Amino acid sequence: MAKPIVLVTRAIPQEALDLLAVHATVDANVADVGYTPEELILHAQSADAMVALLTDRVGEPLFAHAPKLKVVANVAVGYDNIDVGAAAKRGITVTNTPGVLTDATADFAWALLLAVTRNVLPADRYVRDGRFREWMMMEFHGAELSRRTLGIAGFGRIGQAVARRGRGFGMHVVYTNPRQVAQAVEEETGARFVDKETLIATSDVLSLHVPLNAATRHFLSDAEFALMKPSAYVINTARGPVIDEAALARALNSGAIRGAGIDVYEREPVVEAALLAAPNTVLAPHIASATTETRTRMAMMAAENVIAVLAGRPPVNPVVPQA
Repeated sequence: MAKPIVLVTRAIPQEALDLLAVHATVDANVADVGYTPEELILHAQSADAMVALLTDRVGEPLFAHAPKLKVVANVAVGYDNIDVGAAAKRGITVTNTPGVLTDATADFAWALLLAVTRNVLPADRYVRDGRFREWMMMEFHGAELSRRTLGIAGFGRIGQAVARRGRGFGMHVVYTNPRQVAQAVEEETGARFVDKETLIATSDVLSLHVPLNAATRHFLSDAEFALMKPSAYVINTARGPVIDEAALARALNSGAIRGAGIDVYEREPVVEAALLAAPNTVLAPHIASATTETRTRMAMMAAENVIAVLAGRPPVNPVVPQA
């Protein structure tokens, strides 16, 4: 009997491809450049399963041309790139990769936080440009974090991991979430539950870890930036559209907030021109989960989900359609 066909839409770690090859015929895009929508549909026509990346738009236009498709395994925690409702109507399982990128993403949120609050990038350029002549008392002053307030929007695995790191820096931690977490989690992370307005108004550093949905799109826009302290910083390693990027640029350029560390963008990979020109920003190309260990674990989890579904077993990480 012929093996099922698994479409892998762009380059993933070899270990995951090798695992898939034991159980299926693998149609892999080995380039780290995504297929066009037309190319994706062409390859999906004969696929029994798909390993998708967050750059792939997977919905009814593709499903209509993929009659054999049983599972779409997204190599990401978020799955806003997939129409889960349309998949469910066709009996297609959708899976994601939660848990494995928690620490890598939390570490990178802190990398952005430290880089922007301590002026690491401009100081680095200053040295490389040959301008470092002597030690200076009054240059490159940053913000001290101890005893300041770290606000966390979204208190799932990653938000909690960011909070633990904040506690280690001696910060006061507040969070907002659709629901208050268990008291034991609050005690362990040192975090206190507040409403959105209090979070925004009191945070010295506000780190975003909410999923992208209708309620969180433009979670921060002009009105929210107007409530923030002018000394505040914003960190985003969640999804780009949770911030109104034009409003963020306005806030930075007007001095309404002091700085931002951004890893994701509203119209990724396009970045708002005014944000590129804004002062005191650290901008990264969506690399929060980019450690060798984490990206390999993500790909392996997606492969394991595919293998389970093709074998008639429930996947480990199914995505449940929203009611």
